[in-house]
Amino acid sequence: MASITLDDVTKRFGESGDAVVAVDDVSLDIEDGEFVVFVGPSGSGKSTLMRIVAGLETQSEGDVFIGDALVNQLGPRARDVAMVFQNYALYPNMTVEENMSFGLKMSTDLSEAEIEAQVTEAAEMMGIGNLLDNTPGELSGGQQQRVALGRAIVRDPNVFLMDEPLSNLDAKLRTTMRTEINRLQNDLGVTTLYVTHDQTEAMTMGDRLVVLNYGELQQVGTPLECFYRPANRFVAGFIGSPSMNFFEGDVDGDRLACDGFEYELSERMRSNVGDRSAVTLGARPEDFDLSETPVKGNSVEVTVDVVEPMGSISYVYLRPVDQSHEDTFVVEIDGKRPISEGEQVYAYVEPTDVHLFDANTGETIHQRKLDLDAEITPKEESQSVSRSAE
Repeated sequence: MASITLDDVTKRFGESGDAVVAVDDVSLDIEDGEFVVFVGPSGSGKSTLMRIVAGLETQSEGDVFIGDALVNQLGPRARDVAMVFQNYALYPNMTVEENMSFGLKMSTDLSEAEIEAQVTEAAEMMGIGNLLDNTPGELSGGQQQRVALGRAIVRDPNVFLMDEPLSNLDAKLRTTMRTEINRLQNDLGVTTLYVTHDQTEAMTMGDRLVVLNYGELQQVGTPLECFYRPANRFVAGFIGSPSMNFFEGDVDGDRLACDGFEYELSERMRSNVGDRSAVTLGARPEDFDLSETPVKGNSVEVTVDVVEPMGSISYVYLRPVDQSHEDTFVVEIDGKRPISEGEQVYAYVEPTDVHLFDANTGETIHQRKLDLDAEITPKEESQSVSRSAE
């Protein structure tokens, strides 16, 4: 097992004048045994960063340490990492047993009996012990992914690297495999880096999230920290589905004038706004209340545009009645509550649940109030926010 340290890592592709910066000056410390998820949209640099750790790409600047060893000049085999790819990368003409044992035969001096014992143990752990004589073409997608995971496990590496390993699976199987990978990592205790663009995977699997955009590090934190305490507007909008609602507003004394409504700023919010003339108000869909009458001062009269029933909850898309354009925002309500398109209601969000962002930089200038239990572990945090991520 080993820790991982990235020290001012930058990766450029192309000549100096036309170079594309895929990873921009990233520094990161990952503890021994930690499960860290690199998450971000396509092109954010997350896979490139993982390939740098693996030794499949060479950074343009900076250093990579695995444990206490500087590994800049070491190839993938010498770094003692095992990588699981999106496309499984199984040899089609080999059996499951041959696929899982191939790496051991090429890189170790273990006897045939020792290799067979390790492969059998890993296969039983992955629930594919009865498939060792099958070829990949005889397996389902989920079974092939288990073979790929088993092939990595059998090597007993210092680090697991997983690059979107569940992307080719259907939604139900992805959920099952998420749970299995979590259990596996807990049992083995191996330092694991996991790349995904799927925030549900990120929120429910990682001890910590590393949120990237355009190669730049946006935030490193537990799932709860990134969800409830986003560092900037990008993180606030990317983490959570549906994403946070944003309203552009001009500051007018102790009020925020948005298109179609005004929002009264609390004393703490006004203090954090400072001398800014424009800010962005953010609120998550689940933090809104809907009522038939304006029961509180910041209630906004809205028209129901679209209702999306999801079973236990419904997503309701709303437009402020006095708004000059047709943009909507979304709220989450109880799925049993009756509501119809075209209906007019009032929407309200408590000032304690509101975020404010600098209108120019996107930096968070005001966070919602949140009392976090100091005893909650990262894995428990991820469980608590998994429904919001879905």
